Amino acid sequence: MPELTSGRRLDQPRGQARLRLNIDPDTFGRLTERLARFLGTGKYLFWQTLIVVVWIVLNLVGISFHWDPYPFILLNLAFSTQAAYAAPLILLAQNRQDDRDRVALDEDRKRSAQTKADTEYLARELASLRLAVGEVATRDYLRSELERLREDLAIEPKPRRTKQA
Repeated sequence: MPELTSGRRLDQPRGQARLRLNIDPDTFGRLTERLARFLGTGKYLFWQTLIVVVWIVLNLVGISFHWDPYPFILLNLAFSTQAAYAAPLILLAQNRQDDRDRVALDEDRKRSAQTKADTEYLARELASLRLAVGEVATRDYLRSELERLREDLAIEPKPRRTKQA
């Protein structure tokens, strides 16, 4: 079997290409989001409408400016190219927003679970405090018990003294 003259073997993968375009996905994503946000504004629609009207007027009325005659094939091509790039850019921006929403939803779930656990803990603590307070003798309870004891012993209550001025 004859060997390759370049010294390269077919059963081994090629080395990395020397010319590499290094694109930061986060920077590209931010750019696509800004562009997608701009495409949805009234300012963009105004300028696009103005350009289309000027394009059509110059091609219909202009004497020497007939670069795109009546069916406006070039204008249609420009719209098609714009749509071909706008749709993926909008989808990229939506995917990034979905990722952010997913992270926010996970954080909300964790916060909600922690809040629920905290609430359950506080409810248990409150119940234990109610039980503990229920076992404490209150002033009214002591008075009623002393009154009952006095009645049991049949001691006449002394009249209370009132302060005289």
